[in-house]
Amino acid sequence: MKIKEMFSLARVLSILLLGLVYVTYVLVGGVVFWKLEGDLGQKDIGNLLLSKNRLFERYTCLNQEGLEEVAKVVQDASKAGLSLKRNSTSDGFWKFTSSAVFAATVVTTIGYGNMSPSTTTGQIFCVFFALFGIPLNLVVLNRVGKYMLAIERSFSNFLEGKTKRRTCTRFFVHLVSYLSGVLLFFVMPMMVFQLQESWTFSQAIYYCFITLSTIGFGDFVADSNPDKTYPQWYSVLMASWIFFGLAWLALLINHCIDILERLNTHFKQTWGGQKPEGKSADADVNNPDPQLEEEDKIKKPPVTE
Repeated sequence: MKIKEMFSLARVLSILLLGLVYVTYVLVGGVVFWKLEGDLGQKDIGNLLLSKNRLFERYTCLNQEGLEEVAKVVQDASKAGLSLKRNSTSDGFWKFTSSAVFAATVVTTIGYGNMSPSTTTGQIFCVFFALFGIPLNLVVLNRVGKYMLAIERSFSNFLEGKTKRRTCTRFFVHLVSYLSGVLLFFVMPMMVFQLQESWTFSQAIYYCFITLSTIGFGDFVADSNPDKTYPQWYSVLMASWIFFGLAWLALLINHCIDILERLNTHFKQTWGGQKPEGKSADADVNNPDPQLEEEDKIKKPPVTE
């Protein structure tokens, strides 16, 4: 790319516009969260202080120092995944199934934060485990995502042969695959989480998206309530859901990125009067959808090396 092209007016304007849209989007989101959660936070502080005063009134032998010691015990128990509601003991967070799910959250960069290694050896191992595990996870998810796209493409080719309508067929196949993904990775897991975790509908769908998008706030974490006894298959189901759900959501996000990039290219061409690099107007007419060209490269599922 030449220096003149790098600093062309259309390119600079497109970058500035994209940056302005990004900053505006983040600031608008911050304002919305501030208005929605700010007042509630103040109410929570007031309710907490009221509960604290009631606790002192009910247990007159308890002072501020004693309350802080009790709070520390509760906090330590929560970090260890233990419950103080009964006298029995449990394995805490670090049983085999939950440890395997933790390893999955490390390599997928979800990182809920509800559990973490506390020993020096465990922390060092976590660093090297993530160092090699994260790239491996990306490679595997990329391969699985391509395989899922190849299956979708094969089904689309089959329908194209029957209907002889390329664009409509591919739109229909994309729509069906998206709806199937929503059903398989959001609706069905949501019902399972409602049953096993006693969450509301909004909490379950919120947890599904926060997990599969690898945001991982940690305010809601499945299979982590010490007061509940989970079936053995629950952790296996969770790990499978996270793995395949990440691959599907990555494809969906890539399609959204593709749409935003096309909009950016359209605005750049409109304002700067530029044509796509290396393409003529005739090429655009013959290939109106560049995504179709990319999908045509995938003819069959990738062969495992």
